[in-house]
Amino acid sequence: MAKNNSQKIEQFEKTLFKAADKLRKNMDAAEYKHIVLGLIFLKYISDSFEELYTKIKDGKGDFSGANPEDPDEYRAENVFFVPQIARWSYLHSRAKLPSIGKDIDDAMEAIEKENTTLKGILPKVYARPNLDKAALGGLIDLIGNIALGNEAAKSKDLLGRVYEYFLGEFANAEGKKGGQFYTPKSIVRLMVEMIEPYKGRVFDPACGSGGMFIMSEKFIESHQGNIDDISIYGQESNQTTYRLCRMNLAIRGIDGSQVKWNTEGSFLNDLHKDLKADFVLANPPFNDSDWSGQLLQNDPRWQYGTPPASNANYAWLQHMIYHLSPKGVMACVLANGSLSSQTNKEGEIRKSLVKNDLVDCIVALPKQLFYNTSIPACIWFISRKRAGNGDRKRTGEILFIDASEIGFMADRTHREFTEEDIAKIANTYHEWRKRDGKYDDIKGFCKSANLEEIAKHNFVLTPGRYVGIKDEEDDGIPFADKIAELTSKLSEQMKEEKRLDEEIKKQLKNIGFHLE
Repeated sequence: MAKNNSQKIEQFEKTLFKAADKLRKNMDAAEYKHIVLGLIFLKYISDSFEELYTKIKDGKGDFSGANPEDPDEYRAENVFFVPQIARWSYLHSRAKLPSIGKDIDDAMEAIEKENTTLKGILPKVYARPNLDKAALGGLIDLIGNIALGNEAAKSKDLLGRVYEYFLGEFANAEGKKGGQFYTPKSIVRLMVEMIEPYKGRVFDPACGSGGMFIMSEKFIESHQGNIDDISIYGQESNQTTYRLCRMNLAIRGIDGSQVKWNTEGSFLNDLHKDLKADFVLANPPFNDSDWSGQLLQNDPRWQYGTPPASNANYAWLQHMIYHLSPKGVMACVLANGSLSSQTNKEGEIRKSLVKNDLVDCIVALPKQLFYNTSIPACIWFISRKRAGNGDRKRTGEILFIDASEIGFMADRTHREFTEEDIAKIANTYHEWRKRDGKYDDIKGFCKSANLEEIAKHNFVLTPGRYVGIKDEEDDGIPFADKIAELTSKLSEQMKEEKRLDEEIKKQLKNIGFHLE
């Protein structure tokens, strides 16, 4: 039943996106996403406000004698106060007026004024001349229909799902540019399922639209944990992406106050200098050559070697390791080149990471998982919990998983993992880590390699080198029989080709053309 309901919601999300995309007309997807996502956010906080407003107005229980127009009543319940001019019912009633664009900008301004945590976050882009006001009115009608039924909690969950779905679709529509703010759900799910961020500080130094944080929250909820047991920290250098992230978090009631923005970015201006995180999850830009490495040659973060100014891969890894707590675990998506590169001393840094017993697991990912790049990618799992601490002692070992052939094509250009795919990879890692785990090497899929074996490969960490090639399944048919069948088929095909050639000649002759 739950699966059926989930499919219905997915269908609803798709239908809604198609309708919203039709209203886009000639507007670029990069611009249009702020318009649509801003309205979904507005609808969400208005719904939350209205739900509490009704309770206060009815004056029951704790709200006896309370004023429904007092902002403090809402702050006490962690609900955003929405002024009269920003309430959805008011804006919906004005959807067909030519002033609707200015009305929404004023609404965003009023919400920011009343709620300091949203200051400078909301888009004020609705009065712009190139935005068709009839299309904007249509969009308001469309989003107004999201609250199906009177169960506000269900409606809010649906709004959150719609917001997330739209983020993915806009990333798809934007292609390469879109990937900067969005990591595909399959990858985030896998990382979260593997490192299990139940309790503690979760950090993402290249947080985009906040997908890692959202998935951590979902993970805790699905395992009956308490979302208050985690606190999130993030940094983002792109301001518009940062705003998307803060709205994405606010729509789920997650405290985003420790998610920071500055133009310099995490390397030049680390806004969480003293943070030691229990979990680090990140998908930083691949092979970034514009990270100002030349200005950071003697940085204390480079404990395992100075990363080259021409490529930030090992700068990201070391920046995250620097922020790991003494028992911390991290998952970082990088280009496959990071596993084998020997240029600019990258091989030496990798060797140092392995010898310092930090690398726990490497997962090779399939192609076409990303919206923005076709570069083959992998996930590095780094752990300071390798000497036991509840798991078995696995010093001097690395688990290699080759998931490059796993997944299915969700559409013509994008691959995704199924639930079973994610479970297979994550369970392999968990069983390998456990004291009494039921782990076995599987040829072509996974291999636990020791330091001696890794040294033989010159500290190259490409999983394919270790797991080997999967054995072909023997179908029991003798080789001679297979050849006989194949030659028989080939003979038939050659005869058919000859027959078709004669037919083509005949038809051409009928219209006056002769082929020898």
